[in-house]
Amino acid sequence: MIGKCLFPVAGSGTRFLPATKSMPKEMLPIVNKPLVQYGVEEAIEAGMTNCALVTGRGKRAIADHFDISYELEHQIAGSSKEDYLSGIRDVIDRGVFTMVRQRAMLGLGHAILTGEPLIGDQPFGVVLSDDLCLNPDGPSVLAQMAALYEEYQCSIVAVQEVSKEEVDQYGVVAGTTERDGLTRVSEMVEKPSPEAAPSNLAVIGRYILTPDIFDIIRNTPPGKNGEVQLTDALQTQAQEGRVLAYQFKGLRFDCGSVPGFVDATQYVFDHYYGQPE
Repeated sequence: MIGKCLFPVAGSGTRFLPATKSMPKEMLPIVNKPLVQYGVEEAIEAGMTNCALVTGRGKRAIADHFDISYELEHQIAGSSKEDYLSGIRDVIDRGVFTMVRQRAMLGLGHAILTGEPLIGDQPFGVVLSDDLCLNPDGPSVLAQMAALYEEYQCSIVAVQEVSKEEVDQYGVVAGTTERDGLTRVSEMVEKPSPEAAPSNLAVIGRYILTPDIFDIIRNTPPGKNGEVQLTDALQTQAQEGRVLAYQFKGLRFDCGSVPGFVDATQYVFDHYYGQPE
């Protein structure tokens, strides 16, 4: 079983300014639950109860969210409002939360490397909270990937097909078919132009990584936008060993964009809260 999951939550969320001027983007609510809580619940469902948060300046609200609020709990104790906290209480009880600060925003690869002291020498999950993944009819995306890891014992990235016009927003993979829905990666490119993209299989914010990725990242020079790209490190790992791309079962909403955030909110409200009378 993979027991740890890394959450890179140090990003600034500029696409949601001014809302994110003083509030972490990961705390933006989908109906009444912050994005980061959806990700943590997904990790815990997958057996990854040790949640390692790579935070940054202005992110204290995330740490506070996964802690007891004694004043609030005392204020609403015995009232009907107490039930509203049952979900987060369960998360706090089941999870262990550790944190480290990323001092500079130098790319996703750098954020992963910053979390190494919290992970150690073991395989781990990664959740990017901007991507809300839901699978109402079965196990979560991360749980699906954890089951695959048990079988293949290598790094796994979640992918989905996107239009050619969208490939320049993603890491894009290509390779040989291992079996239906599973590709052995031979090429991985960060945000290619539509003309240069090796396929339309785009990497989304769910990963299972083996611990050798840390040394690979350490030796990976800055790439696209002058940042240390996880995509580049995974390309090296694919060449030296094996990386699989998994077309997951379920839905994914890009909550790092305003349209995706609105779509996610509408979907969650319709399917989990019901229509107003």
